[in-house]
Amino acid sequence: MPRRAALPPARRSSAAPGAAVTGLAGLRAAAVLLCAALGAGTGRAQPFSFPFQDPALPWHRRLDDLLGRLSPAELVLQVARGGAMGNGPAPPVPRLGIAPYNWNTECLRGDAEAPGWATAFPQALGLAAAFSPELIYRVANATATEVRAKHNDFAATGRYGDHTGLSCFSPVLNIMRHPLWGRNQETYGEDPFLSGELARSFVQGLQGQHPRYIKASAGCKHFSVHGGPENIPVSRLSFDAKVLERDLRTTFLPQFQACVRAGSYSFMCSYNRINGVPACANKKLLTDILRDEWGFEGYVVSDEGALELIMLGHHYTRTFLETAVASMNAGCNLELSYGMRNNVFMHIPKALAMGNITLQMLRDRVRPLFYTRMRLGEFDPPAMNPYSALDLSVVQSPEHRNLSLEAAVKSFVLLKNVRGTLPLRAQELPGKRLAVVGPFADNPRVLFGDYAPVPEPRYIYTPRRGLETLPANVSFAAGCPEPRCQQYSRAEVVGAAGAADVVVVCLGTGTDLETEAKDRRDLSLPGHQLELLQDAVQAAAGHPVILLLFNAGPLDVSWAQAHEGVGAILACFFPAQATGLAIAKVLLGEVGANPAGRLPATWPAGMHQVPPMENYTMEGRTYRYYGQEAPLYPFGYGLSYTTFQYRDLVLSPPVLPICANLSVSVVLENTGQRDGEEVVQLYLRWEQSSVPVPRWQLVAFRRVAVPAGRETKLSFQVAAEQRAVWAQDWRLEPGTFTLFAGGQQPGQRTRAPSGVLSAQFTVTGAARPLRGC
Repeated sequence: MPRRAALPPARRSSAAPGAAVTGLAGLRAAAVLLCAALGAGTGRAQPFSFPFQDPALPWHRRLDDLLGRLSPAELVLQVARGGAMGNGPAPPVPRLGIAPYNWNTECLRGDAEAPGWATAFPQALGLAAAFSPELIYRVANATATEVRAKHNDFAATGRYGDHTGLSCFSPVLNIMRHPLWGRNQETYGEDPFLSGELARSFVQGLQGQHPRYIKASAGCKHFSVHGGPENIPVSRLSFDAKVLERDLRTTFLPQFQACVRAGSYSFMCSYNRINGVPACANKKLLTDILRDEWGFEGYVVSDEGALELIMLGHHYTRTFLETAVASMNAGCNLELSYGMRNNVFMHIPKALAMGNITLQMLRDRVRPLFYTRMRLGEFDPPAMNPYSALDLSVVQSPEHRNLSLEAAVKSFVLLKNVRGTLPLRAQELPGKRLAVVGPFADNPRVLFGDYAPVPEPRYIYTPRRGLETLPANVSFAAGCPEPRCQQYSRAEVVGAAGAADVVVVCLGTGTDLETEAKDRRDLSLPGHQLELLQDAVQAAAGHPVILLLFNAGPLDVSWAQAHEGVGAILACFFPAQATGLAIAKVLLGEVGANPAGRLPATWPAGMHQVPPMENYTMEGRTYRYYGQEAPLYPFGYGLSYTTFQYRDLVLSPPVLPICANLSVSVVLENTGQRDGEEVVQLYLRWEQSSVPVPRWQLVAFRRVAVPAGRETKLSFQVAAEQRAVWAQDWRLEPGTFTLFAGGQQPGQRTRAPSGVLSAQFTVTGAARPLRGC
């Protein structure tokens, strides 16, 4: 926005994918007992006014009853009122006791843009750097808890405005294919497998594990082939992404299929065209692939204004009536409009009259909307749904604030650390002079990134405020009042740095420079920021200088990487409310704060390695197709305060049939003096593929804690489908493959000291379609 669901047809099971199935007889008995309890004052159970309100009935029976009671005009309003501004909420149906519902909710890493406070977790790209599905699950679940608690309060007071509902436009699963794209921060990075694994955890965490109810519903976006431009060199609102079928299948779709498999209730179609056809009117995308191939049974919502733009931006249709016909028949269920009342889907009645859309099609599009609301518990007695009891006491709870701090700590990536610059020694801090300088040193606004929840100010720790918790004498100089750094006070920075024993320089971008609708033009540190850093290093005169970076898209920090005056570089992304506390813990290397984040995207060595934004070939993009010239920092890279070594890589069996999975084991040893966490990464290389493939591909990873001097044996499974190649279909081929295991990619110029092991295995048998296994 500008800012596989579990829908059973009448003939299918009433259980959601992955959900426990409650026996119908048992559920009916429980409902009868509950209703008896609720109606005890009258001496008998309260009857339900309509069958769709009866929790003992199967979902499909309830849906059939509800949809059969709605008039065509009422059905149209349910698909035409997606939420934003005057376009929502979906209206009530008073005669059926149906309340309004607002579909427009943002939950990327906390309850964003909703009225009231909320815990702010680190931005999505930083969470991806933690390489921890378990952490993503917990953040998503905490987010859903706050979304649900606030929704309960909104509903109780009759508030149905924007961002008051339970249906989230999250997660963002677009691939970070270009370093200058303004929305890189919302993604999980450049790798489809990593993005898919994190998507699965986010969806399951957000929706929860209750066998009957979901805490909040997930919505995976932006579907698809959507990764810039925003505004440079052309507008996203009219852009046509021309993509090869192989790149579509191997890069832009896998993480979305993982979202279906995780049980997401919705998808959001994107603004762009794909090979000439707008995503929200693209039958191949929304029906042939999403529903027919992948089995998705949920709803598709348009990005905000995307349906209007089919005509106004793409000129693909000539009227809103034609647009309504094209998008609904392609598979779009719900319109999220630019606040319009007479929006595209309001023209459906005319399409019905003309026979361009059937009444059955309209009912089919409304069906998953009400199924989602049923699974959220709207039409059951509240006492049946444990999530109905959540109240505002859980918002910004100590547990959630601690999780925000933990997530920030785990997201940091140590890019450089020479001469033992970090960690600082806590016992030497008393009396030390510590200068924190730069436009990100004490400005809360620039630390959050976009789609950020708003916490109470007392819970926000800037780098300066966090470092002031240490027993050191902390001084501060912004140097620049804001990230663009057009106005620079050299004297201020030199004065602070020259008087300090340790200098912490805080630089980056923030939403002033990269965000939705705003791409960057180059990789440079903005304005006078590089000059600020150089002045600080010179003024420090040999004292330690630590560079903290607050950005999403890669920055050219080659000067800092090469210069001996910069002792350490820490990539912090946008850590949100716990920024300063997390920095203090990591700089001291406190227990649990040995940095172990890894880059979820490649950092180019310069603009000569950055291809045109509007060219959607994957050649030369991301680590999978990067080319021969080394980047500044590779995907998967990150250092630690300790050291690790790998040994005893075993592949079993070394020769396996075409459809078999591969078992992998490897021993990881912490050879350093500190406890730490390592991100173990497995990469697969095809040695004899019949079609173009990545140079290698991440196929497994695990973040694991290993005490100093200890070792652990880790086991992995590499599924057959991870060897599949796209040749007009997913196919498995025989041949030789190489498996790499280590804390990073193989063969990198910038690398951690842990090394990478490799071993080969052979696949036998005739090539066959993956679906034949």
